[in-house]
Amino acid sequence: MNPTMPLPLDIRLMNMTTAMLVVVLVLLGLASGAWWLIRHPMFAIESITVQGEVGHNNAVTLRANVMPQLSGNFFTLDLAQAREVFEDVPWVRTAVIHRDFPNRLRAILQEHRPIALWGDEDANTMVNEQGQVFEANVQDVDVEQLPRMKGPEGLSLDVVHMYRYLSPLLDAVDMGIEQIELTPRGSWRVLLQGGAQLELGRGTEAELGANVQRFLRTLSQVTSRYGRTPTALLAADLRHKDGYALRLRGVSTIDTPTKQKP
Repeated sequence: MNPTMPLPLDIRLMNMTTAMLVVVLVLLGLASGAWWLIRHPMFAIESITVQGEVGHNNAVTLRANVMPQLSGNFFTLDLAQAREVFEDVPWVRTAVIHRDFPNRLRAILQEHRPIALWGDEDANTMVNEQGQVFEANVQDVDVEQLPRMKGPEGLSLDVVHMYRYLSPLLDAVDMGIEQIELTPRGSWRVLLQGGAQLELGRGTEAELGANVQRFLRTLSQVTSRYGRTPTALLAADLRHKDGYALRLRGVSTIDTPTKQKP
């Protein structure tokens, strides 16, 4: 039996080239088919399901505002870009976007929950529970129930923390905070609901809190010396070491509180 003769080199090269061309053509065909498939109109985004918090928006309005700004279909849509479009809608704090085959999107939203107005009275800005400043129509909330906060850009969370620290101390003596401000120089100022203003100066929460507590412990005692009650308070400057300056209706003085016995 004659042994099989090896194919000549040129024949083998031709066979290999032919096989490679077939593979390339198959791959090109598959790629072309896939490209045609993902561009098929059946995969164009036709609807968006909105879930989560929509207290200040409704699903119909959200879809109407968002759909024109989306580009691409089910396969080509940039989910990060879609998330940004949703988060640009007033009151939307976070958005998580999912694809639902074959032509739908599902958006899970969380809204801003305002705890205070932010900035000047003509500003349409508020601050949320996370200390983030956001812009929305303040007429959508009960502004009478919200304090006002002010501070340098980027320090809104510090203002929220100080408010949360001082508010229980003042609420305990019926001196709710109307406004709290952190000045550009780092000094704290509080406007009470009764109209009195407290200059707190600089310091940590603990330092300022100690000054406020000392002030509150001795306020009735000091005002009574002048025939007044704490409701006569117009202003107090707590920046003095071991004391504070008071301005009462009809009276102005500087007083150092009596030391409390341990």
